[in-house]
Amino acid sequence: MTERHLQPLLHDLAGVVHAPTSALGDAAGQLRPHGVQGVFHADARVLSRAELRLDDREPEAIGRGAAGPHGARFVALARWLGDPTPDPTVRVERTRQAAARGLTEEIVVTSTAAEPLRTTVTVDLACDLAPIEQVKSGRAAVPLKAKTGEPGRVQWTADGLVVTVTGDGATVDAAGERAAGPRLSWPVTVAPGTCVTLRWQLTVTDPRAVVTAAPPGAGWAEPQVDADDRRLLRLLDRSLADLRGLRLTEPAHPEDVFLGAGVPWFLTLFGRDSLWAARMMLPLGTELAAGTLRVLARRQGTTIDPATGEQPGKILHELRRHEFTLDDRLRLPPVYYGTVDATMLWVGLLHDAWRWGLPADQIEPLLPHLEAALRWLDEHADADGDGFVEYVDSTGHGLANQGWKDSGDAVRFRDGRLAAPPIVLAEVQGYAYQAATNGADLLDAFGRPGADRWRDYAGRLAERFRAAFWVDGRHGPQPALALDRDKRPVDSLTSNIGHLLGTGLLSDAESNQVAALLSTDAMAGGFGLRTMSTDDAGFSPLSYHCGSIWAHDTAIVLAGLARSGHRAAALLLADGLLSAAEAFDYRLPELYGGDDRETLGRPVPYPAACRPQAWSAAAAVLLLQAGLGVYPDVPNSRVELRPLAGAELGALSAANLRIAGAPVTVTVDHTGHPTLTNLPRTLHVTAIPTPRTSSETPLPRP
Repeated sequence: MTERHLQPLLHDLAGVVHAPTSALGDAAGQLRPHGVQGVFHADARVLSRAELRLDDREPEAIGRGAAGPHGARFVALARWLGDPTPDPTVRVERTRQAAARGLTEEIVVTSTAAEPLRTTVTVDLACDLAPIEQVKSGRAAVPLKAKTGEPGRVQWTADGLVVTVTGDGATVDAAGERAAGPRLSWPVTVAPGTCVTLRWQLTVTDPRAVVTAAPPGAGWAEPQVDADDRRLLRLLDRSLADLRGLRLTEPAHPEDVFLGAGVPWFLTLFGRDSLWAARMMLPLGTELAAGTLRVLARRQGTTIDPATGEQPGKILHELRRHEFTLDDRLRLPPVYYGTVDATMLWVGLLHDAWRWGLPADQIEPLLPHLEAALRWLDEHADADGDGFVEYVDSTGHGLANQGWKDSGDAVRFRDGRLAAPPIVLAEVQGYAYQAATNGADLLDAFGRPGADRWRDYAGRLAERFRAAFWVDGRHGPQPALALDRDKRPVDSLTSNIGHLLGTGLLSDAESNQVAALLSTDAMAGGFGLRTMSTDDAGFSPLSYHCGSIWAHDTAIVLAGLARSGHRAAALLLADGLLSAAEAFDYRLPELYGGDDRETLGRPVPYPAACRPQAWSAAAAVLLLQAGLGVYPDVPNSRVELRPLAGAELGALSAANLRIAGAPVTVTVDHTGHPTLTNLPRTLHVTAIPTPRTSSETPLPRP
């Protein structure tokens, strides 16, 4: 029988991150030589083993927790040592801290025994320098032989990478069979009532790195938040700590910071992920948005290259050190442009950052890139000339699906059949509409020509969408997920349609119907918004894109619902997201199972989900914004307040948000009444419209 290589599970591993370095170990703190455990530096595993023992025995783990934004602490017992009493007298604490170019670990052995304790502490190491895609595919790697030199030091070298481990005061055994598994050793004596502290460090030298650590500092304002729902406070604290660990830059441009997508598979520049995360973070300032926009603008496509998917004006999908090869069916070049939506999301981020107060002198250098992105929308995004934005992988070894749901089976009909490419995704048409109207606003504001053309484009696209996408579903009229090769509507009910809210593509009546569809038990009966309805044949609660729940997807949709006045639907999703956060110790994973809430009373983990992950963590800030209901339009000198907080969500306040670069405070009381203080004098608060319900205007059946 052919051996199956399975992607390793990581849902129960303990991670630390200070991009581009991350580490994943088990609940005891051990880094064991199997699965996805180890220390990673960008796209390579630089340490595949770090197992702690006392007298060749593993201590018994009893607890773990965070140790700052980049660290974790593990507590264990050595019950075979010390006094022969029911109470343990020898405790071992292991504190791991990720750093930009490696990792440090501190081991503290504490004894309350009556007599001096003598033991030998060891750490067994290994390094395989396996590329991340080899680890992701579940294929084993052979440990490299180590080199020794200075006392307490061991080193591995390959492919330009130099990995060095130094144990302070340790002896190193790397002779013979231990060349591929060197051991650090410390003989120690611990007096009664005292402790002994040991340390070792990992350092990575990577001259060929395509991404590197960001300069110190968060890069955004730190909000002071108070909330009746304490889950939101804990989620924000954990999420902002994780986001600090995901900050990256390019080596040649350390001033432009962006967020790496997630640990461990995607800790690099991803167009879509980095753009969405920066967009969600705008309430804390425009600096991250500006850096992300500039990084992606520098790599904006300039030529047509079918091998990489590059086209003039197109924004890239991902950046790697080398070709990313999972199997014969997926081989992605180091700079890959296989994304249908990143270009439009780039325009959306530029527009939204402008609305939050990004200064004109930072926008103007990006206007040629805006015009190039709009030209891509006109000249390359619609290959067959039908007026819709579509995609197809022409290489046979790229991503078959190029929207955010990019797994091979993501686009399914209601009966479970796969749709044939080229694919026209519903939400992508919404992004295109919004990019055209947002682009037109920017062109007008900065005196550039072409705005009327793009508004006409948007109007025609809305008419085509209305005629082609609406189908009759189980719960009434619904937008299809997509159109297939033959322009047939792919009639499954999915979360994609929630991304249409707020783009302008839908009428008020259509938005009401979409809100009603997303509020059904089939879509919202889990801990958030399911990616696919339980009524569809393709649904599976642990399918990557056909039934699971993604934190960022839920947050984007609930934010759209909240802003468009669909309060009950937004609150339903907000509670699901906060309940999931509580279950995952407030570190929201990339995705989790779409089971009903009653199945286990808590969300089922998706076992290969990234955690932490940029847009999942940034979802906490988007939830905060929706709760406060603050929507600035600095170019037009106004700020709209439409809070979700109030009677159901409770009172909520946040100080040190940023509007036009100024620190402001937004407070919503228990009745839902908002106040905004410290707003710059040039801005004023607009009246709060009365929220609509989801059933004002019935939608005709298609």
